[in-house]
Amino acid sequence: MTVKTSNYTHYEDGTLPLISLKGLASEDAGERQKVADQIGRAARQFGFFRISDHGISPVLIEAAYSVAALFFAQPDRHKMRHYIANSSNHRGYVPFTEKGDYEDEKHRQYEAFDLGLDLPMDDPDYLAGNRLLGPNVWPDSPGFQPVISAYYQQISALGRLVTKALEMHLRLPEGAMSSKMDKPISQLRLLHYLRASAKTDQKSVNMGAHTDYECLTLLHTRNPGLQVLSTKGKWIDVPVDHSVFVCNIGDMLEAWSNGILRSTLHRVLNSSDERFSMPYFVAANHDTMIEPFSELCDADRPAAYKPFMAGEHLETMLMRDFPYLRKEMGEQQDQAPVTNPFENHLQSKEH
Repeated sequence: MTVKTSNYTHYEDGTLPLISLKGLASEDAGERQKVADQIGRAARQFGFFRISDHGISPVLIEAAYSVAALFFAQPDRHKMRHYIANSSNHRGYVPFTEKGDYEDEKHRQYEAFDLGLDLPMDDPDYLAGNRLLGPNVWPDSPGFQPVISAYYQQISALGRLVTKALEMHLRLPEGAMSSKMDKPISQLRLLHYLRASAKTDQKSVNMGAHTDYECLTLLHTRNPGLQVLSTKGKWIDVPVDHSVFVCNIGDMLEAWSNGILRSTLHRVLNSSDERFSMPYFVAANHDTMIEPFSELCDADRPAAYKPFMAGEHLETMLMRDFPYLRKEMGEQQDQAPVTNPFENHLQSKEH
């Protein structure tokens, strides 16, 4: 069954839709569908929205920020003991010098700590050399492991909830997507941005324009700077609200939905002297083949995306973001930069 579009509202006035998730817990199927369709409408026309009543304690959120800030405040020699290039499965500290390949980044200055699903050392995929699965790197910074572990557990549950809502909106069979997320390559990224100097242009770009590579992103942020590209080519500021999460569609879900849902370009400006954020990237299992669902294809809307493996897409895109990965893979001097085809589609295309 193909989902038909209607004349949904375009969010071009600088305001992102705010959607309460409370109805998803209702015993009334109609109420659950109503909320799912609110999410789906925003995901179709804009690709970005905000969610409230998400169930994650503000105390836990603030604790996660606190332990992240405590780690980032450590001397470089301490942080570099956990350098991501020293891990075998892309986990750990990302220093300021580990820069991606984005032409529009000006005065880029941020560090990060990357984590994923924390698997045991004897996990068979990890032992087989999977670059995106396995145990996390845990620094000995006070409170870091217990707080971030608890936060990862809750944010990943929220990701599954939103994914299931989108299954409902698209009229897909229950579990069509969420059942392929039981051992996901989802990542949690703790980010610490700094302005290069007091004289740095506040409109200059700290993180370049990009789409997210996975299915969904759930982002909590405490500072301004995030901008989203509208369907009319206008950069819109994402408002800061500590009580909500910002959610956006990623590449995998755009392809899975046959372009019905939008993976939208966004960037981060140097608007603040210091900025913390915690994006969680909801992804499928590594070996999941991402291709348009047959239910979302018909003669009027044939499959428009070639199949690709979730893990391979993410690994290829990470090559652009991490010089250490390019070095490990033996990048040649004359090798063309990695590009993301999802960032080249017409942003004005309506679904």
